[in-house]
Amino acid sequence: MSRSLAEVIMMNDSWIDAQIREAQERGDFDNLPGAGKPIQGLGRRQDPNWWLKGYLKREKLDLPLPESLALRKELEQLADTVATERSEKVVRELVTELNRRLVDARRRTDGLKITIKTVDVDQVVDAWRSRREAEGRPIRP
Repeated sequence: MSRSLAEVIMMNDSWIDAQIREAQERGDFDNLPGAGKPIQGLGRRQDPNWWLKGYLKREKLDLPLPESLALRKELEQLADTVATERSEKVVRELVTELNRRLVDARRRTDGLKITIKTVDVDQVVDAWRSRREAEGRPIRP
């Protein structure tokens, strides 16, 4: 005996309704996060990258930046980056590597023209050394 499409849909609806009813009786829907609160973003125009932005926010990740902006940001944070290092050798290596990437980015012809100057390694090391001495932290060669 064959059933009509409407009968099959009604059977599935009743099975689904039964599953929901059983879950409600077990309390599976009690105390869900966000219960009683409006749905965030409802009624606003949907951003096509909403899932990516949500992921980055949940995982506390920075948005990826174009190379020129990423290098500028790295330069701005250089003093804080090297502050955690214990060895002058490592500080010199970090600054030298940053300078290498800056020079490499300036040589490329694709994308935006990067006009960021390289960093004086000795100046960064001197500032790092002064900061560590002021904080009373040891300095390794």
